[in-house]
Amino acid sequence: MQEVKLMQTTEEIQSTFDVIKLLRPHLIESEYYKQIKRMQQGGYQLAAVLYHSEVKSVAGFRINESLAWKKFMYVDDLITVTDGRSHGFGKTLLHWLENFAKENDCSQIHLDSGVQRHEAHRFYLRERMDITCYHFSKLFNES
Repeated sequence: MQEVKLMQTTEEIQSTFDVIKLLRPHLIESEYYKQIKRMQQGGYQLAAVLYHSEVKSVAGFRINESLAWKKFMYVDDLITVTDGRSHGFGKTLLHWLENFAKENDCSQIHLDSGVQRHEAHRFYLRERMDITCYHFSKLFNES
């Protein structure tokens, strides 16, 4: 049976690493928990779909407010294990996120998705999400 859970303890957060790493391969396991804890100070939260106590899908998100979107949920990270796709784990998690957003008085949910993630785009469109804007970024030299 699928269960969605907010991941809060050290063990719960650490249990999401292997799944998040599929989306964010640059992450370092020994630094992951500390980074999540820092991000939580800014409102970041982790939710996961557990199936027989195994993490199958993970979302990192935050509730925010802007002049453009009023109060909204922004999904930073959303990934399902490769062998778990087409089993409903992503759909379960996205619907949980939508309900969580509504329960927290958000009027919208937003996420960015890399242009190369065609399977993810098909999933978002199937789940009745719209493509509403382009996202622009500029990298600065890291020292």
